[in-house]
Amino acid sequence: SKLNCGKNLDSCSCHTTCTSLANCCADYKEYCVDISPYSGSLFGGTDFIILDASFETASEIECRFNGNISTVGYVDDGGTGHCISPLLYETGWIPFEISSDNGTTFTRAGTWLSVHTGKLDSKFKAILDNSTKWQYYGTPNVGGTLEMTWNTSLVRAEKVNIELWGYRETGEPYTEYWLGEWHYLYSLAKDHPNNGSFSFLPKPAENSFSSSELGSVRVSSSSHPDGMWNVQAAWTEDHALAWHLEENFRKDSAGWALDKCLAWDELENQLPNFLSEIIDCPCTLAQARADTGRFHTDYGCDIEKGSVCTYHPGSVHCVRAIQASPKYGAGQQCCYDSTGTQVLTADSIGGSTPDRAHDWGSPPYKKPPRIPGQSHWIYDVLSFYYCCLWSDNCHYYFKHRPSSDCRRYKSPQSAVVFGDPHFITFDGTSYSFNGKGEYTLVISAEKQLTIQGRTEPVTETTNATKLSSVAMREASSDIIEVRLVSGNSDLEVLLNQKTLSFTEQTWMDLYGAFLFSPTSTNVTVMFPSGAGVEVRQREGTMTTTVLLPEDFKDATLGLLGKMNGDAKDDLVFSNGSVVQNSSNPEELFSFGASWAIANESALFTYDSEYLLETYYRAPRHDTSFIPVFLVPESPDDPLANQAATICSGGGSQFCRYDILVGRSPGIGNATRMSFQSHVSLVEDLKPVLSCGWLSPPDNGKKEGTTYLQGAKVRLSCNEGYNLKGSALRLCQADGQWSGEETRCPSFLHRKSKSITSRSS
Repeated sequence: SKLNCGKNLDSCSCHTTCTSLANCCADYKEYCVDISPYSGSLFGGTDFIILDASFETASEIECRFNGNISTVGYVDDGGTGHCISPLLYETGWIPFEISSDNGTTFTRAGTWLSVHTGKLDSKFKAILDNSTKWQYYGTPNVGGTLEMTWNTSLVRAEKVNIELWGYRETGEPYTEYWLGEWHYLYSLAKDHPNNGSFSFLPKPAENSFSSSELGSVRVSSSSHPDGMWNVQAAWTEDHALAWHLEENFRKDSAGWALDKCLAWDELENQLPNFLSEIIDCPCTLAQARADTGRFHTDYGCDIEKGSVCTYHPGSVHCVRAIQASPKYGAGQQCCYDSTGTQVLTADSIGGSTPDRAHDWGSPPYKKPPRIPGQSHWIYDVLSFYYCCLWSDNCHYYFKHRPSSDCRRYKSPQSAVVFGDPHFITFDGTSYSFNGKGEYTLVISAEKQLTIQGRTEPVTETTNATKLSSVAMREASSDIIEVRLVSGNSDLEVLLNQKTLSFTEQTWMDLYGAFLFSPTSTNVTVMFPSGAGVEVRQREGTMTTTVLLPEDFKDATLGLLGKMNGDAKDDLVFSNGSVVQNSSNPEELFSFGASWAIANESALFTYDSEYLLETYYRAPRHDTSFIPVFLVPESPDDPLANQAATICSGGGSQFCRYDILVGRSPGIGNATRMSFQSHVSLVEDLKPVLSCGWLSPPDNGKKEGTTYLQGAKVRLSCNEGYNLKGSALRLCQADGQWSGEETRCPSFLHRKSKSITSRSS
């Protein structure tokens, strides 16, 4: 039954590894189900099929998600079972169970991936044609018909209803009574042919419906009653409902929006200040793109997709802080211009703005301000429409959402494993360790982070090893393993020992971690502590980079060293003694061997006879495997010429080892690249000093919007005003601006003062 899913039984297995170990119970697939598609919008309405399970045609299917949300499924003519995903207020993997007897008994179990609409491929959504027109409708010169389209296969029906659903949040903010809810408002059309498009001339909504300002249009079968929950449907993106707002908005949209903006300004004055607890922005674009454990591309402004930055004119790239702030669930956003400098709201309307509610939501989700997407819309986006887009009063918005500068930003430290394992520690010590087994790369008892690595011989005939798998977890998070597969050309990711597919989604919200895999050779894992692990497949090897924020200082041990800014004590045996001579390969070898993992702390998956024999039932460090320690210098080696050609510049000793001992020019070249990319990563993450934003003087102006060390800002006064203080200020190495504060008192003002002093 479903209760045994994930377990090893006496006679057979219902564990996810049973397929590859060929020891599954006969009915494993019948009860522990796989589905297709495995993911869809958190708005629900996706029809997914239950693979490899058989149903009676007369079965009455009910699917129950999270133990409490039921949807009605069905059996098709071919005997395949289907479920419909529900509307959820959370993202990530959601457990579900299936009943074939209309909800009396639930015998099958699986998981469904709920996805933020902004991260969902557009082919799974109904599309607003010219979405700007929908969201500016009723403002000057915006009117006419609106059109939307959808892929007809998303709704199994001849005729559809087009319904508007609204979202609202009620109750006192930051109390247990604060709730978010979707609700059906009204239908735009009924019994419309399911031909994939609908256009209409919008009119102000009747009754009090126009008070809904955020919503989504749903396309679903006409056979259901109006507003029925959790039926198969295609939803549009959530958007600002300008097109149905009251007549007053159409008469004077700017005045209407200003009133809303002022009311929001009042509300913000009463809400707690979240700005002090969000992370500061990186100072430069290079830092922002390198700090992958804590910041991720903002899809609304991406330099790799042509920098279409609608809300941030003048910026070429923005990132969002991955983790929401601890107490308030707030988000941070950082934008940069073409020179790589941070764009601040104090200087430009295109500046980056922090968010009261993180756009991606945050665990445990379900209630404001942590509901993915919608909480952010209510607090940070609708207000931007009121103050900045529908009226010209952005100063109110920027008063409550000012850009953070980067004075408190501290870069993470990075360490790397690459090639026939070569290591560069957090404090910059480099060495090689060619043991065969499973070892601790990073362990932090204080932060509860564990990262382990497995090595295997490069080939059966070489006395050198390479990294073949990395497994990790933080506190009680999911266990994530990334390993080389299919002829070493791809990376495979396992979540709690089950292989993940990235065919539908490249980003996944997991329990206690986030995962991003845009290609099969590139995986990044991000933990709540801000730790990031990047794995890249290069020439059949794995390059693994670990980024740790400064809270990990003095709190790490393992093969990647003791992170404390001092390279001399980097290599510490697992018993606490320090390596005396780091250029002695035998001592380094015994240091590495000391970090072999204990059986009970292994995070790896052993799903083949080879892995069980070689690692699980064997000592974790193979003492019989003795690698070659030094590179043989033999001029008649047929690979000597290639080694001389390929291995130039930094890291050449590692590159030579991989060609002359590992016998692979390809790996040697990959090692040279990995070494160089680590050097440039360290360069990108170098601390940058900021003197902070400098304001123009009253009655004057400034030239220069860069505030980092060495930057110059010129200050001048308007006509009729006299400059006092410094006309040029320089950001100095001590983080202070040179010179004195610049003021522009008027001539007139000074004259009247001198007259007064004389007459007294």
